[in-house]
Amino acid sequence: MNVKKFTAATSREALRKVREALGPDAVILSNRPVDGVVEILALDNDDVASLASPAPESEMAAPRPNLRIQEPTFDDFEPAPAPAPAPRPAARPAPRAFQEAPAARQPMNSLYDLDEPAAPAAAPTYANRRAPQPEAPAFDMAAMTAMMSAAIAQAKESAAAEMHGMMNEIRAMRGMMESQLAELSWGTTQQREPQKAVVLREMLAAGFSASLSRYLVDKLPAGKDAAESMRWIKTVLARNITTMADEDAILDRGGVFALVGPTGVGKTTTTAKLAARCVMRHGPEKLALITTDAYRIGGHEQLRIYGKILGVMVHSVKDEADLRIALKELRNKHTVLIDTIGMSQRDQMVTEQVAMLTESGADVKRLLCLNATSTNETLNEVVRAYQGTGLAGAIMTKMDEAASIGNVLDVLVRQKLNLHYISNGQRVPEDLHLADRAMLVDRAFRTRRDAAAQIADADLPLMMAGLGNLNNDRSLREVYVG
Repeated sequence: MNVKKFTAATSREALRKVREALGPDAVILSNRPVDGVVEILALDNDDVASLASPAPESEMAAPRPNLRIQEPTFDDFEPAPAPAPAPRPAARPAPRAFQEAPAARQPMNSLYDLDEPAAPAAAPTYANRRAPQPEAPAFDMAAMTAMMSAAIAQAKESAAAEMHGMMNEIRAMRGMMESQLAELSWGTTQQREPQKAVVLREMLAAGFSASLSRYLVDKLPAGKDAAESMRWIKTVLARNITTMADEDAILDRGGVFALVGPTGVGKTTTTAKLAARCVMRHGPEKLALITTDAYRIGGHEQLRIYGKILGVMVHSVKDEADLRIALKELRNKHTVLIDTIGMSQRDQMVTEQVAMLTESGADVKRLLCLNATSTNETLNEVVRAYQGTGLAGAIMTKMDEAASIGNVLDVLVRQKLNLHYISNGQRVPEDLHLADRAMLVDRAFRTRRDAAAQIADADLPLMMAGLGNLNNDRSLREVYVG
C-alpha cells in the first residue's frame, strides 16, 4: 500500500495534484490544514481494490452458482398434494463485502437472463464503498474581505461604546470626588477663616452666582476682617464693571442704534426715552425712528404715539430690504433709533434678526436690554443668543421691579458688556439714568442684607461642592482682582 501526500495553498489546488498523480478514482484518506497549507493523503484505486478483495480460501472467493429459471409446461400444473410447510430457516447474515459494497452486487435482471451466462461479480473496492466526496468550494476573497471588514467595524463600535461608558463613569467619579473635596475644603476654610463665610453669604444673597462668589472669596487677601473683605469685594466688582462715562458717545456722536432683547424687557419705552434725550439736545429734525415690530398688535402704534409727541417721523420696515432702503433715505439724520421685535432668546429668528441688522449696509450698534428681574441663568442665555458678532453695550431695565440686581452685575462682569443706561420706571424721559458702577454695587449689597442671614453656615459647603473646578470657567479668567 503506497500512501501519498499532497500539499497546496488551497484545497482546490491540492485536489488537482491528486487527480493528476493518481487519477480520478483515487481515494482520499485525509484532508487537513497544516502550517498554512492544505495537506491531503491519498491512495491509488488499485491498491484499495487489492485490499478489498477476499482471501482465496474464504467462502467469498468461491464461484457464484449460475441460477437459471426453467419455463413451466402444461404438465407442471397437475394437482398434487400440498406438502406441509417447512419451518422458515433463519435469515443468514449477508457477507461483509456485500454489506459494505451494495454497488458490487449483481443486478436482479441478470438472475432471469436465460440466454447469457451471468457476468462475474466485480470485486468490492474502498472507492465503491465510500460515498463520493463533494468538491471543495471556491475561495471567495471578496466575501472573506467583506466579512472581515464587518467584524472589524463591529469590534470598533463595541470598543467605542465600552470606552464611552467607561469615560462617563470616570467623569462621574471625578465629579463626585471634586464635590466631596470641595465640601471638605470649604468646611476647613470656614472654620479657619470665618470672614470668608460672611462675604460669601453676602454675595449669594445679593444675587451673584456661586462661581463668581467662590472665585472672589478665594482671592481675598489674608489678614482682613469681614468689613475690610466686603470693601475689597465691592472695589473689585466696581473695577470689573464697564459703564459709559457720559452721553456724548450717543447723543453728540450720533449714529444708528438698535435696541434688541426678549419680549417685554422695555425696548419700546427705552427707545422713547433715548429719543426724548436726542430731541432735547439736537431737535426733532436730527432724529429718526424705525420700528420692525409688525407682529405684535399695536407694537408700532405705541412708538408712533411717542414719535407724534416728540414730532419725529416713525418708519416701519418688515425685512432686510426695507431696512436698507430706510437707512439709505435717513443717512442724513444725526441719530437713528431702531425698535426691534421682541422674541425669546431660544427662538431661531434671533439669529436672523442679528444678521438683518449686521448686513443692513450701515454701522448699526446693537444695545441689549437686560431685564433686572430675570435670573442669572436666563440673562446668560439672552447674552449668548443676542451677542452675534458683538454688542455695542447694554441697558438695564426694570430696575425698580427687581428684588436684587447682583444677577445683572454678575452677567456684566463675566460677559464684559458696556453698561450705558439704567431704567427704573415708565416715565419718559425721566426714568433713564447713566450707569454708575459704584452706586450699582453698593445698591446690590444694601438691599439684600436681611436675606444673607437666612443662609446657614451648614449650607455653604453643600453649595460650594457643586461648583467643580473654577479654573475651567473662561468667563472668570478675565476678572481682574488687582
